Amino acid sequence: MQRVRAVLAVFFACETNPKLRLRWLALAEEEAASSQKNLPWDGANSPGNPFSCLSLPRDSVKKAFVYLEFYGLKAAPFDITPNPRFLFHSTKHREAFNHLLYGIRERKGFVQLTGEVGAGKTTLCRALLEQLDGHYSTALILNPVLNADELMRAIATEFGLNVRGLDRSDTNAAIGDFLLRQTQAGKDTVLIIDEAQNLTEDLLEQVRLISNIETDDRKLLQIVLLGQPELRDRLNSHKLKQLRQRITVRYHLKPLTRNEVGQYIHHRLALAGSPGVPTFTGPAIWRVFRYSQGIPRLVNALCDKALLAGFVERSYRINFRMVGRAIRELEGDIHA
Repeated sequence: MQRVRAVLAVFFACETNPKLRLRWLALAEEEAASSQKNLPWDGANSPGNPFSCLSLPRDSVKKAFVYLEFYGLKAAPFDITPNPRFLFHSTKHREAFNHLLYGIRERKGFVQLTGEVGAGKTTLCRALLEQLDGHYSTALILNPVLNADELMRAIATEFGLNVRGLDRSDTNAAIGDFLLRQTQAGKDTVLIIDEAQNLTEDLLEQVRLISNIETDDRKLLQIVLLGQPELRDRLNSHKLKQLRQRITVRYHLKPLTRNEVGQYIHHRLALAGSPGVPTFTGPAIWRVFRYSQGIPRLVNALCDKALLAGFVERSYRINFRMVGRAIRELEGDIHA
């Protein structure tokens, strides 16, 4: 049993290296198989066997599987993929979400949401898309690092328009016709651009120009700009004065507080099906906050590693020391 734990400890330290991960995974399988007679569970697939996940095909083995069964979780609680089901409705996240909904429903034209990397902007965006019903047609641009022609084609394609072979002028005309048809059908149209801080001044001006499509009494296109704080700096450019004046709804998403980090961790564990374990001690939560500075993506990455550290030690209680081990792993200091 000690050899199995030693193998898992090395697996924990090396799991960011694909070749080492497969090598130690194979050794862990061999050790688990040879130790079956002396282990306190019955069979390789027993619910109490923390190695049962390791018998999966290598191409389907994921790190989360290692500890999910041990802790009785139904899903990975700290996956960094933006998942609106796990959205934590802190006061600031609720305010940000309400600003987005208000700007769209009241047809304010432009809405701006900024926040640090990993603050939860994309998760809010996906939650927003789920909230908008069939009354809205939406387009989401995730990678705006394009030239003007490519951006307009990408927008048109997201709206389901076939603009292949058309130049920018014809593409703009096709988008204008689409917006008018949507209005006649009683629908609103929303364009969401993520990572908008990557838009050049020329591209931001192009976005402003398509927002000019309107009737006497309403804007035909609602545009949401999501970006890092650099977006605010970009919009302060004198060349973008007209666009800046059109943005009437703005919100900056701040990091979580120390208390909110503890609530956030509990929230995600509960949604993942936690039966009451694992638990994070107060000092452990403080260390998570100190390292992450309240940025949800960093909280997720650190807590994921901390759960793996707890699994290696067969502990349902994540303490200050385990979080420190997880920090060293994230920083690449696997020998510390």
